[in-house]
Amino acid sequence: MKLTNFMMAAAGASLLATSALASSDVRGRDGHANIIYWQAASILNPYLSGGTKDIDASSMIIEPLAHYDENGNMVPTLVDEIPTVANGGVSEDLTSITWKLSEGLKWSDGSPVTSADVVFTGEYCMNPDGGCQQLAKFGDVTSIEALDDLTVKITFGKPKPFPYGPFVGASVPIIQAKQFEGCSGAAAPTCTEQNFGPIGTGPFVVTEFRANDTISLAANENYRDPSKPAFATITFKGGGDAAAAARSVLETGEFDYAWNLQIAPEILAQMEAKGQGTVLSGFGPLVERLMVNLTDPDPALGDARSTVANPHPFLSDKAVRQALSMAIDRPLLVEVGYGKAGKVTCNVLPSPAIYNSTANDGCEVQDIAGANALLDAAGWVRGSDGVRAKDGVRLSILYQTSTNAVRQDFQALIKQWWGEIGVETELKNIDAAVFFGGDQSSPDTFQKLFADIEMYANTFDGTDPEAYMGSWQCSEIPSPENAWLGSNMPRYCNPEYDAMVAEMAGTADIDERARLAKAMNDMLMQDYVIIPLVHRGNVAAAANSLDGVKLNVWDSDLWNVADWSRK
Repeated sequence: MKLTNFMMAAAGASLLATSALASSDVRGRDGHANIIYWQAASILNPYLSGGTKDIDASSMIIEPLAHYDENGNMVPTLVDEIPTVANGGVSEDLTSITWKLSEGLKWSDGSPVTSADVVFTGEYCMNPDGGCQQLAKFGDVTSIEALDDLTVKITFGKPKPFPYGPFVGASVPIIQAKQFEGCSGAAAPTCTEQNFGPIGTGPFVVTEFRANDTISLAANENYRDPSKPAFATITFKGGGDAAAAARSVLETGEFDYAWNLQIAPEILAQMEAKGQGTVLSGFGPLVERLMVNLTDPDPALGDARSTVANPHPFLSDKAVRQALSMAIDRPLLVEVGYGKAGKVTCNVLPSPAIYNSTANDGCEVQDIAGANALLDAAGWVRGSDGVRAKDGVRLSILYQTSTNAVRQDFQALIKQWWGEIGVETELKNIDAAVFFGGDQSSPDTFQKLFADIEMYANTFDGTDPEAYMGSWQCSEIPSPENAWLGSNMPRYCNPEYDAMVAEMAGTADIDERARLAKAMNDMLMQDYVIIPLVHRGNVAAAANSLDGVKLNVWDSDLWNVADWSRK
């Protein structure tokens, strides 16, 4: 039988692992590993992409000051300890946090990591012309300054009970000031060499990057732990679909790790029974949802399409948005798409449990009759073709998502239900590498939302939702002015919501923070600008020969790839 390149690499890794020269404290001792993400990485700079596949791929190369571990606890990465009020790292008045870099850290090019790199990274993201995708993590920051070569002080404009937004978690890593010095502001997306091959502190370095396809990586010879990583090289393969990715780990053994296995549960169980690998799962705050475009995506509007200058012709009507939600059978979506790896939710913030609201539970029961009555009362009248209209405007929706079997099943079911309430639906699916990519020239990114409705899931680092809920502030609306990199896809703008974001930023009491988070969630749900579908478990697969994998629903799946090894 002819071996594929990946199987040959795996075979070579096995020979190396059994070699008499192999030792538990030698970097690269376990040869090669293969990772597959069916959504291919399109960039290695999380500041220019909100796509999980880009953040995760980047996390093997560039790192934050601290990560969240598999239990949601903050753990030091480029520092020796997490700053707190108790240890003096957070000021008593909660207006500043001071981080002390570990001594001796080096970039992969051998140069020292200094506080100047941290300062530069913060300024890079906060540049108003840069369209930073992670800007919400820097909420209320007024200054970032280097006190000495290893010490960085972040000052906030108000008391900040949770000062761990900047530089904690895989989405906000430190980038090298020297490499990115010409890439701030409007130049950020143009720096292809830097964005495709960042110099980092992580366990691996990029040897080849093929956008929307494959990344080749080698062990970082300047990594801070001389015994890590165990793998000398890694191939990060993208593309295909979730079923093929799962099969490559669980059945053929061609890959060692597969991410985000959106596959019918019975099929996944059949694959796991082959004995090559193990399915991993865990529940965090990941929600599959519909994002409702409150602006007009009509191509005739040119550069002003999907911008706040043009309200949507019918989704601006709350009755229409509410009816769309009422028509959906969420328990059936869970059964069809996820089984035990899914739960019905009526919230965009279902986890941690302290933040889960019960105010929207009515969505758990489908109500076609109620949705029809609501549209009748709002003056939307069925035409001879069964499609409702008012004042010459027809309820005709373009509904887009990424290409994936479960998502296409969802699209088909939702189209059917919406047809029952007089809404015409055109379905569109886009290759995930494009949909979640950062290509500013593409009309098909999820940030641009050149459709009426789009469907996807995302989550946030750690267990505190302050920055996540800040995603739907007015200032986070994507537009040509910020290179379409804001995180407020519905283009929702409500001063009351913004006021709650600001209040939460200054609130220390955990119960009050929970009250505010629930109130923000409830406002989004009851305005029907986000329509939640399924509270999804994170599902992945690891080869039985792979050791050290700890599925992490609070950070990158690859957060501890330095600790992976071959059994």
